[in-house]
Amino acid sequence: MSESADVAVSAPWEELVTSALLGTDRRPPGTSAGTGPDGAAVALLDAAALHTVRRRAGLLPAPAAPLPDPAPADPRPPLPAAARSRLALLLADRAAAGGSGGRRGAAPDLTELIPQWLATANLHGYRAPDAVLPPLLDAARARTDLRPQALEFAGPRGLWLAGMNPEWKFALRGSSGSSLLPSVTDQEAVRRLWEEGLFAERVALLAAVRAHDADAARALLATTWSTERAEDRLMFADSLRTGLSGADEEFLEQALADRSRNVRATAAELLSALPGSALAGRMAARALSCVSPGLTGTEPSVAVEAPHECDASMQRDGVVALPPSGRGERSWWLGQLVESSPLSVWTARFGGRGVREIVALPVADGWGEELHAAWCRAAVRQRDPEWARALLGAPSTPPSNGPGTASLAERSKLLAVLPAGERAAWVADFIAAHGLSEAFQLLGVCPVPWAGPLGRSVVDALDIARDAGSYPWSFSGVMGLAERCLDPAEANRLEVLTTTPDEPADASPGANGYWSEAFQRLVSTLRLRAAMDRELAPDR
Repeated sequence: MSESADVAVSAPWEELVTSALLGTDRRPPGTSAGTGPDGAAVALLDAAALHTVRRRAGLLPAPAAPLPDPAPADPRPPLPAAARSRLALLLADRAAAGGSGGRRGAAPDLTELIPQWLATANLHGYRAPDAVLPPLLDAARARTDLRPQALEFAGPRGLWLAGMNPEWKFALRGSSGSSLLPSVTDQEAVRRLWEEGLFAERVALLAAVRAHDADAARALLATTWSTERAEDRLMFADSLRTGLSGADEEFLEQALADRSRNVRATAAELLSALPGSALAGRMAARALSCVSPGLTGTEPSVAVEAPHECDASMQRDGVVALPPSGRGERSWWLGQLVESSPLSVWTARFGGRGVREIVALPVADGWGEELHAAWCRAAVRQRDPEWARALLGAPSTPPSNGPGTASLAERSKLLAVLPAGERAAWVADFIAAHGLSEAFQLLGVCPVPWAGPLGRSVVDALDIARDAGSYPWSFSGVMGLAERCLDPAEANRLEVLTTTPDEPADASPGANGYWSEAFQRLVSTLRLRAAMDRELAPDR
């Protein structure tokens, strides 16, 4: 060994690391740079090799750690063999694709089929094979949308395994079905975890108890409410959305005086969702003083006199005084009053008129957009289908001319209030009248698989767009939804769309080739989904 290597070996390991990071020309190891242009670098590598051997040879064995508790039993039935092989392929494809979908081509995107596969497996109550638990937890770590279904499928053994890997810590945050939680009927264990558990455990525990016994959950929350941190009180108050009823009113009324503005706002929102609550009555009195019947010439209309101030009592009831940027104070206050008022008060206010008649009345002085938007929010909050129908209007009416709001996001929320079949029929008629360009958000709230009329409406609109020479990539989002949401039984009927017709003169170059490829992918995906359903059928 050279003299420079001897010098380098005598240098501490930390100094060698510093030399490697900075470069031997700037920080030669030891006190000598060696001879020749590569002397210092060679000396550094020689010294690192010797230090590595010394460090490994000097490592003392650690005391043996205690063995973990055995994995809990999972009594659910095992997966059929074909379904087990299919799941392995889906998870392997996810890993090969780097966890992301969106690949082009005629072959199905297997990654996007994982959520449906998990939902069907959970519907049949299967347990996850032990061998797939690691890739399943990896998939759930990478995609938060998979977590509820993946953790349900992983079951108690998946949670047991997650406790041994910090990267799977998300699984231990719990859910109402977590085997790490005590039985909700074991009052002593529930009390102990509530008083001593981590925040995530307490959130999961409260949700589990609330789902089992709403009164018991509220009583449990009351035992520590005054000592909780503001951010924790907010999460706990929000948990009362599940099973919200008039029995929660007293607790929420007290929360209106909470030190935290966010807690007060949440309590007010929940109380306003209870049309019979005292807060809803106070809000109604304020709103009725602002909105009244009027006349425009000789025709009935709606007169609006928005609040001129936001007093202390309004703020205590959850009205936020400071409007967001770009909003006027008075319209901001008016909207909050109306959306928090029971919708039932407006029929009497307008002389017994029906909901559709009220919504159709002209609103004076340009207050119509604000008033209708507030009624939309009230209909969503109070889950009132009659008002939702009236505010949506006929599906053939252009959104800009509708009775409620032109916002597709708000229309999607109103649609979610309607029964599933009615919702799908409304969207099918909307697409038939207006095409797909404004329907993407509306399709997202329709039950899956899409009902026959809705599925046919979507496919017909896609076919019309292709024949019209439309730019194909603008429909890729709808096509992706169709792959996941169309009834698999539609595959054979769609086979005719996989051919490549002649392109119109004004079409985008290569557009029909893209359309043909997309329809091929749609058909093959539907057939694969049908195969997945057969493989998961319990009688196999």
